[in-house]
Amino acid sequence: MINYNRFVLDNGLRVLVHEDTSTPMAVVNIMYDVGARDENPAKTGFAHLFEHLMFGGSVNIPDYDEPLQRAGGENNAYTTNDLTNYYCQLPAQNLETAFWLESDRMLSLAFGKKSLDVQRKVVCEEFKEHYINKPYGDVGHKLRHLSYTTHPYRWMTIGDELSHIENATLDDVKQFFFKHYRPVNAILSVAGNVKTEEVKKLAEKWFGDIPMGEKYVRQLPQEPVQTAGRRLEVDANVPLDALYRTWHMEGRLDRGYYVADLITEVLGGGASSRLYQSLVKEQKLFSNLECHHFGTIDPGLLAIEGKLVKGVKLEDASKAVDEQLQQICESLVAESELQKVKNKTESIITFEDMSVMSRANSLAFYELLGDASLMNKELSRYQDITAEELQQYSRTIFDEKNGNTLFYHSNNN
Repeated sequence: MINYNRFVLDNGLRVLVHEDTSTPMAVVNIMYDVGARDENPAKTGFAHLFEHLMFGGSVNIPDYDEPLQRAGGENNAYTTNDLTNYYCQLPAQNLETAFWLESDRMLSLAFGKKSLDVQRKVVCEEFKEHYINKPYGDVGHKLRHLSYTTHPYRWMTIGDELSHIENATLDDVKQFFFKHYRPVNAILSVAGNVKTEEVKKLAEKWFGDIPMGEKYVRQLPQEPVQTAGRRLEVDANVPLDALYRTWHMEGRLDRGYYVADLITEVLGGGASSRLYQSLVKEQKLFSNLECHHFGTIDPGLLAIEGKLVKGVKLEDASKAVDEQLQQICESLVAESELQKVKNKTESIITFEDMSVMSRANSLAFYELLGDASLMNKELSRYQDITAEELQQYSRTIFDEKNGNTLFYHSNNN
């Protein structure tokens, strides 16, 4: 059970505090309710670009890192299709330094041509290095466009096209900032050796005067139910043939999400999983094979992907995957196997909760989902799931009309 206190400033900033006197450290986490799904389809990659711009300095603090390091702190950030998160960890006695830094860039990020030019170049280089020039780098783009026709999950966080970042103007960037990076669209979570009253005073002092902004109301186009399987074949200069398959699944707050999570563990959760045991170890069709889901808030994707052993045909490998899926659809998962994946899930959640940084992040995330207390209900939602539910949901997900297949052929074969 993770205990926390919650209050809201007059400008709409939600604040969550988790007190833990067992550590000398404190974590300050700011989560903004904006991700790649909130971008204009003609101007993608902005949420990720902003992750970089936010470290380019604010009006009163030209260098974010230097004062934080002097206070014994470290920081990082990440962007997903659903959200953007910034966090720093520092000795608890220097807590106010983090409030000073974070509030100044929320209030007055230093928008300038120089900063934009520098960060745009960094992001463009990242795009080229990881998604254009790297073997299999374009898989994510192709897979999303194959799987989605309508929802903005059809583009990746890095952006749909390099040109969208290359052509980003200062006006574009300012509009995006003032639309999304406002207190009313943000969550501040503080965890570690802190007191709620102290956090309240600091929050009022440093964030209280920042203009609220307008509440962003998300109205995204919903993905229609897929009514026919889709397939794409690609030839590329890569070392091995690769198979990628996706199926639509329910969103983060739906029961189906938890069922699908356990299905991915049964099929692909490590060396003892069904896919690895049968198709990698015994039949030697794949050199590696994994099953996972995208973890998105809106209805997302469950995926199976793997590189083939040389000489194995993609059609044969895909059929072998189908045989494994047929088994989970036709036969109940044994109670011992189900308990094993539940135990693994429990240990992952428990291990994550051990660090104050993870606790701060989780509190902000569940608040973003609508209720921070959900954090303490996760385990029970997994424990309730039955073998019958796993079978039933497998039949729903792995319906061939719901599936997408990408055959990635190697030119070297």
